[in-house]
Amino acid sequence: QVQLVESGGGSVQSGGSLRLSCAASGDTSASNCMGWFRQAPGKEREGVAAIDVNGITSYADSVKGRFTISQDNAKNTLYLQMNSLKPEDTARYYCAAAGSYFPGSDYCWLEDGSFGYLGQGTQVTVSS
Repeated sequence: QVQLVESGGGSVQSGGSLRLSCAASGDTSASNCMGWFRQAPGKEREGVAAIDVNGITSYADSVKGRFTISQDNAKNTLYLQMNSLKPEDTARYYCAAAGSYFPGSDYCWLEDGSFGYLGQGTQVTVSS
């Protein structure tokens, strides 16, 4: 079992920045891939970013160049630095663990359902 606790959400204006954190505990040794998902009201959950144990990252096209995923293995903590935020980034953001690799690649699969654990989420609201 893996427990995930997100923090760092809040309300910002368009163009602002936020840094999300995710504290992981439990049996994290099997989590080759960790990531962030988000879900806006009335929309399906979508993958935002992922990182594997070697630091290889993958991003959704909508956040490339603006968001950066990172991890501190010593602290079992995952981060998501979000810059140049837009109103369309408004969503509840979820930390995810125990993900899998995209078949035939070294990149973590950003597909909903490809991770074994999700946290409770933290709300991010971006106003125009």
